[in-house]
Amino acid sequence: MMNSGTNRKVMLVTGASSGIGEATATRLAALGAHVVMVSRTDERGNRARQKIHRAHPEASTDLLIADLATTAAIRSLAGEFNAKYGHLDVLINNAAVMTSTRRKTSEGFELQFFVNHLAYFLLTGQLMAALKRAPAARIVNVSSTAHSRGEIDFNDLQMERHYRAYDAYANTKLMNILFTYELAHRLAGTRMTSNCLHPGVIRTGLMRGVSPVLHTLWQSLGKFFKQPEEGAETPVYLATSPEVEGVSGKYFRYCREFGTSRASNDRDLQRRLWEESERLTGYRFDV
Repeated sequence: MMNSGTNRKVMLVTGASSGIGEATATRLAALGAHVVMVSRTDERGNRARQKIHRAHPEASTDLLIADLATTAAIRSLAGEFNAKYGHLDVLINNAAVMTSTRRKTSEGFELQFFVNHLAYFLLTGQLMAALKRAPAARIVNVSSTAHSRGEIDFNDLQMERHYRAYDAYANTKLMNILFTYELAHRLAGTRMTSNCLHPGVIRTGLMRGVSPVLHTLWQSLGKFFKQPEEGAETPVYLATSPEVEGVSGKYFRYCREFGTSRASNDRDLQRRLWEESERLTGYRFDV
């Protein structure tokens, strides 16, 4: 297995080739972590990795390529990681998409639902053994204040009847929090923690999958948004700060703990989404 350096913590970041993910990977590498960057394409991933090493010549990074839109790709990614590394100190589930029309993955899942929620769930489960081997692993899920508009309808979980891009996105961001909280309950009594966050309204490429009109509007408003480097502050804080050592099952904005919607705190909803996620992925989560 790969030796990433005696004192370097191993941290994996999904969606690390652009936006908040790239900025997070850059900050973590600058702080001395060994950063495993996950990118959908080799070209974009290598470009981001080279950029990090130009800015920080002493950085320690690795690049794994995976399109997190299928269960097979996620299992393959986890298998590749597990073959290279003995443990994982920090997992940052960051990759997300938004699409203006309802799109399906090759396995028949609605794309936002799979990438924004099921991929978090399945990748975390597939890497759980490596997380358990770390002295005190941290799981960090990037959510959004959009979760407050989210709703969970188990009769139409993947919005087959009434699809709207932002509603679908808000639903998945609520799912991120439900997953985070349920995972924290299941990790109680261990040295592992599970937290989530809102990074701020950030100028990223998230909206490139929506309609041209909305994309143009987003671009025009971009000058009022924060840059990805600012969006990386809270995930980096949750990944590295001694202030949150042992803190679990919380939601953060601007490196501070905040409350979340009533739905996100519904224990029955947390448990049921977990069980449905196990059923849909065919993966029984072992914590």
